[in-house]
Amino acid sequence: MTYTIIITLSILLLLAYVFDISSSKTKIPSVILLLLLGFFVKQISQSFNILIPDLNPILPTIGTVGLILIVLEGALELEFNKEKKSLILKSSIVALLPILFISFGLAYYLFYYESIDLKIALANAIPFAIISSSIAIPSAKYLMKSDREFVTYESSMSDIFGVIFFNFITLNDDISSQAVGLFGFQFVLMLIISFVATLLLAGFLNKIKHHIKFVPMIIILLLIYATSKIFHLPALLFILIFGLFVGNIDELRHIKFIQQFHPDNFTKEVVKFREITTELAFLIRAIFFILFGFLINIDELFNPKTIYYSLSIFAGILIIRYLVLKLFRIPSNPLLYIAPRGLITILLFLSIPESQQLPFIDKSMITQVIILSAFVMMFGLMNNKNKVEKTEEVEEAN
Repeated sequence: MTYTIIITLSILLLLAYVFDISSSKTKIPSVILLLLLGFFVKQISQSFNILIPDLNPILPTIGTVGLILIVLEGALELEFNKEKKSLILKSSIVALLPILFISFGLAYYLFYYESIDLKIALANAIPFAIISSSIAIPSAKYLMKSDREFVTYESSMSDIFGVIFFNFITLNDDISSQAVGLFGFQFVLMLIISFVATLLLAGFLNKIKHHIKFVPMIIILLLIYATSKIFHLPALLFILIFGLFVGNIDELRHIKFIQQFHPDNFTKEVVKFREITTELAFLIRAIFFILFGFLINIDELFNPKTIYYSLSIFAGILIIRYLVLKLFRIPSNPLLYIAPRGLITILLFLSIPESQQLPFIDKSMITQVIILSAFVMMFGLMNNKNKVEKTEEVEEAN
């Protein structure tokens, strides 16, 4: 049995790697193939009466680790300099506005037509409003550079804003001035913790000479994140700040204090750290979506009771995204279609307190919205294929 498990996992992860490579040619998002792979593995196991324990409890843990690594990966890729100032500001606003419009729009519908308490309605609406960077960033790497950068910034900021907003809504019994004040205090406290921890970890990365240092670094990041979450602090903010500082330390070389880190040598270590983070993020992301696909029931996927709501929600997502892009005069093709829901949507849905869960917003609806967003993104990528290929030819010629 041990060797059977090893062989099965190895084959599944190698297939995930093949999907990731082939997506540049087929324009089929690897998440669709991973979900299908997990689903077919379940059908095969049932056909051969293979007994598999309940895997539902481990899904949130794998998803949380995946979220941390994906945000860290994205933050390490982001460039913060004067040239990027306009892009950062614009992508942040474009990330924030749809979260607010979609969340309050859906919450208002639930409040007005379903007589749901507004706070509970918001807790259930927010997961639908957030772009999943775990899908958007890997899919965007085949777009033109300007679009790729925008998607990376936007989806990373969407994760941060969405998680902070979700935690504020779900962790406070009443939305009052006192709750806002407490949240502001927690946010500032997390900034201070992030600043101190980032400097210490950067020093650790720079000074330690042992041949094993990147894995302990990631473990420490996980530890700080989990500890911060226990105290209800916006822990994802720390991951973002750490990644941005480490990834952009060469931009701060003019600061006397930063010179103690020897930016030239430190940058070489960051390159290695980024590589191992990228590979670990791929591994965890693949495991998560294969597992989620395995846990999908055919009845949930084609549930006629929720498909109307799923279509309506996703139509609203596209309409709001289109209007926001037009408002900021950003070309809608292909960015309109690169708004997938995925890992972050699932994680927040699973994190809704039991007292705030709504019976009709269930796994079926979440799954359907994720699949719809993935297929629409696939259409957008395929439609944009010729444009990208021409750009690649020009870049190669230069």
